[in-house]
Amino acid sequence: MTFDELGLSQKVLAAVETSGYTQPTPIQEQAIPPALQGRDILGIAQTGTGKTAAFVLPMLCRLEQGRARARMPRTLILEPTRELAAQVEASFAKYGANHKLNVALLIGGMAFGDQEAKIMRGADVLIATPGRLLDFFDRGKLLLTNIEILVIDEADRMLDMGFIPDIERICKLVPFTRQTLFFSATMPPEITRLTEAFLHNPVRIEVARASSTAATIRQALVATHGHAEKRETLRRLLRGAENFKNAIIFCNRKRDVAILHRSLDKHGFSAGALHGDMDQPARMASLDAFKNGDVALLVCSDVAARGLDIPDVSHVFNFDVPTHSEDYVHRIGRTGRAGRSGTAVTLVTGEDRKYLDQIETLIGNKIDWEGPRLDELPPAEDAPRPSRGRERTRSERSRRPAAAVERAERAAPARAAPARAEPVRAEPARAARPRRPSDADSRPPTYGDRRDRRPARPREDDGPPVIGLGDHIPSFLLRPVVLKPAKVGEE
Repeated sequence: MTFDELGLSQKVLAAVETSGYTQPTPIQEQAIPPALQGRDILGIAQTGTGKTAAFVLPMLCRLEQGRARARMPRTLILEPTRELAAQVEASFAKYGANHKLNVALLIGGMAFGDQEAKIMRGADVLIATPGRLLDFFDRGKLLLTNIEILVIDEADRMLDMGFIPDIERICKLVPFTRQTLFFSATMPPEITRLTEAFLHNPVRIEVARASSTAATIRQALVATHGHAEKRETLRRLLRGAENFKNAIIFCNRKRDVAILHRSLDKHGFSAGALHGDMDQPARMASLDAFKNGDVALLVCSDVAARGLDIPDVSHVFNFDVPTHSEDYVHRIGRTGRAGRSGTAVTLVTGEDRKYLDQIETLIGNKIDWEGPRLDELPPAEDAPRPSRGRERTRSERSRRPAAAVERAERAAPARAAPARAEPVRAEPARAARPRRPSDADSRPPTYGDRRDRRPARPREDDGPPVIGLGDHIPSFLLRPVVLKPAKVGEE
């Protein structure tokens, strides 16, 4: 089947021909005809199968009639990430070259005033992330009562990022009579519930088994130890890769992206970075540099794992095994797109066994090992080095050469043996001696003075006893009492 048989308009067919495409992909072949008829679509397809064109082309045909009004867009496309939203905008620019349509992009990290100006001029197509869209709506800058077509793209990624409550709210704000095009690579229970609530008698299109990987991707596992050895292993794989053109390298955490990027740059590799803590201009600049071939490696987190259309990526490396098995499908889907071949290599440590089992269960296949398996891998070399500012442990000293130990023992001063403690001898108990009367006993009692509150006999660690006019007298007014030793022979 060709695009001419799908029922597209002449303007759209001319743009598709200019782009160089002659034959639709399976998802496009099955989704475009019912979408042109106004039917709801539930598309289940793995990444890289042409889902974007499957909803962009029929939308362009539907938008050829009518114009948008200020603050009231005609169509709405929801994307989970800024990069995906910008990519869809580029698709409208390519396929809508023969249409005079206003396309507005509402994403975070960009100037609020510029986006508001596009909305006020009237947007035929509004492409947005859920958070920024609701921000505009809550400020009264946007009305959703004129939406004709609603597209929810990468719905399972929306679920992972916590956008499902926002999606439910948006679906209730748009008209009940709109057409809904819903696309997802996987169908977890929460996504199934969402489709049952907001899609009306949809046409279900499943061009590949849910959570399957493309047959054009060669997958491999490489066993390794720790982060330091993983970086060395990755460099070895990059230098020895066959048919290498460029590669996307995935890490689980943003800080590991920065560490690995600095390490690759230090060892002479041409690499860029992409993660969520970067501002939007820096993220777009890094992505453009990779697309244009200015850098050969792109180190990124899962923010770039979904739907980025970089047609000719030869390799994908999973520096970390993804903790969510669905992310593995989306990561390796960055290569082997549009029928091309690709290679996906995953570095595996002993701590990743559980996640690897989940991935193989999800995709329904066992992934081949390249080199020794985890149980065949020799143990890591134990060569800890003492940190600065602390003494070497006994085990570290034992690893020094014998000659060095002997020199250290000769140079060390002899330590004196500790003296033996003498046994404590108990002194014989002394007979109680009568208390010597003091001058205070002969004085008449004063106000506040009590005979039964006499100062106790001083101990070695106490100061001299004191006598005052009562407990309420400050201590600096108290007079010390000096006890004279008894004379020999006095009773």
